[in-house]
Amino acid sequence: MQITDFIVPVLFAGILIFGFAKRVEVFPVFCDGSAEGLKTTAEILPALILLLISVGMLQASGAVELLTQLLTPLCSAVGFPPECMQMVLLRPFSGSGAIAVYDGIAAEYGADSFAGRVAAVLLGSSETTFYTIAVYFSAVKIRKTRYAVPAALTADCTAWIVCGLVVAAIMGN
Repeated sequence: MQITDFIVPVLFAGILIFGFAKRVEVFPVFCDGSAEGLKTTAEILPALILLLISVGMLQASGAVELLTQLLTPLCSAVGFPPECMQMVLLRPFSGSGAIAVYDGIAAEYGADSFAGRVAAVLLGSSETTFYTIAVYFSAVKIRKTRYAVPAALTADCTAWIVCGLVVAAIMGN
């Protein structure tokens, strides 16, 4: 057995003990929190459905592949692996889509290849920007994102550029 097998039971027991020590009725508080969580889920569900449908439509229409082909010369000019461009385009919208692209890159080129390493660093250093904004802004009922989207996409763009440069420097490319 590993220590990770005990984390959830110990956490659960700790909450019960803490609630007992503070004289809090844990079950009703748990039920109230669960009800509030379900209400929040119902409020953000339309935004999530819209986002998932949009990602599916982008992939099914071939728009992602077309943009990837159009940006390949630019990638080659700056030393960024064109194989990772599809991940760059999908990552702000879909984490699972980006992981699927990574799996394809790792299977075709190898996890230790330049493209495989850049793709791995991309997964760890960028965010599913639109998914995160949809969830958090919907949860607190903010309709105008103002500077959040441009700032987040700037951070993602920085991560994309820097990860290509850093992996190239480490690998000696």
